Amino acid sequence: VSLRPQYRAGGGVAQGPEALFDAVVTAGRRARAQAGVAVSAVALANQGETVLAWDRGTGRALTPAIVWQDRRAESLCAALADSADSVARRTGLVCDPYFSAPKMAWIRANLTREGVVTTTDTWLAHRLCGAFVTDASTASRSLLIDLDTVAWDDGLLALFGLTGEALPDIVGSDEIIGSTDLFGPTLPVAGLIVDQQAALLAESCLEPGSAKCTYGTGAFLLAQLGGEPVRSTSGLTTSVAWRLRDRNSYCVDGQVYTAASAVRWAVDLGLVPSADQIDSAAAESSDGVLCVPALAGLAAPWWDSAASAAFSGMTLSSGRGNLVRALLEGIAAQVTALTNLVTADLGRPLTRLRVDGGLTQSAALMQAQADLARIPVDVYPSLHATALGAAACAQLALEPGAAVADTVSTWNPQHTYEPLWSDDRAAEFLHRWRRAADMVLSQSGSPREPTP
Repeated sequence: VSLRPQYRAGGGVAQGPEALFDAVVTAGRRARAQAGVAVSAVALANQGETVLAWDRGTGRALTPAIVWQDRRAESLCAALADSADSVARRTGLVCDPYFSAPKMAWIRANLTREGVVTTTDTWLAHRLCGAFVTDASTASRSLLIDLDTVAWDDGLLALFGLTGEALPDIVGSDEIIGSTDLFGPTLPVAGLIVDQQAALLAESCLEPGSAKCTYGTGAFLLAQLGGEPVRSTSGLTTSVAWRLRDRNSYCVDGQVYTAASAVRWAVDLGLVPSADQIDSAAAESSDGVLCVPALAGLAAPWWDSAASAAFSGMTLSSGRGNLVRALLEGIAAQVTALTNLVTADLGRPLTRLRVDGGLTQSAALMQAQADLARIPVDVYPSLHATALGAAACAQLALEPGAAVADTVSTWNPQHTYEPLWSDDRAAEFLHRWRRAADMVLSQSGSPREPTP
């Protein structure tokens, strides 16, 4: 079921809550009808940082869902600049509108003081089974918990002006939280987890140092840390990967705000006929054209929400295909900046990158990723890693004696892309691309060179 957010002036990105709920119910009913096997539970993966206000008595949404890409709380974060270091130490995150608390505070200041204000998973879970919960991975994306205790922090609530707000109970991803009959016969509801962490689990990234990147609306690279919430020293963020069997696992992660959304922008602009024709629309070479696809700002390591996108290096001979190739290489270059930062935080280089998401169908993008990151790229054999990770959590809830490693399936890559460019060619490209990235930073942004 397709959903399309509304992009608004001032950096606003919103989604109709009822359309979101209807999409969840419709997709669930279709999945159950088409499964061909008995369905044992309903699991719920969520975006992690999308928030709304709603009436806890009726379940009715009181505001649009403010999507993770929304930047309207930027001024609120800027006003907290003096507390940024303290917030980072306590939460593992950056004080940025990307995360939940600034958007929650923005809703309270600009839309309504009524009801409760939570992430969408809490609202959806309530609509499904009446629970008032969120899981540990989602809570860790809020800027409102102490990362070491994984509990709501009164000092952080006060900092964001959210003292006194009713907050959901924090549960594990392997807990049954209720039951629902919205998809047919009654089913237990279990397996709450952030979408990116669900993909990390599905791709068997259980050992510290294993990493995956999901290419969806944005691109999200996560690396497993194990049981220690090590804070990044490289501009990345640290979150709870999952709470399973009463144990928290942590991950370090970095974000590229626009991946498939950048391709959609290119389609809307007429550069590409349709998203599934991105490879045929791309020229064999960008011919010197560079693209920094910062259509919604730059995340790690720059953290400049006001950065803008740019094409550079164009001449009269540059064609549409060169621009499309440059767009794909620009996405791959941003992800490569993240792999380099993860290497710095882990203290050792990544040896492989596991990948999933719709854009992994682009051979041009995946080859560019291998060429620039200088490591093999293993494509997950399903487009539904997120759903499979959430399903694994639900299975663990239904089978309390099962081990995590035994529940997550082993898998063989659908395709592995090996680097074809020389080290010198990749280094020269990345040097030019990083200079182009520095040029798109806003006046308030400060260039920060990713660790080589």
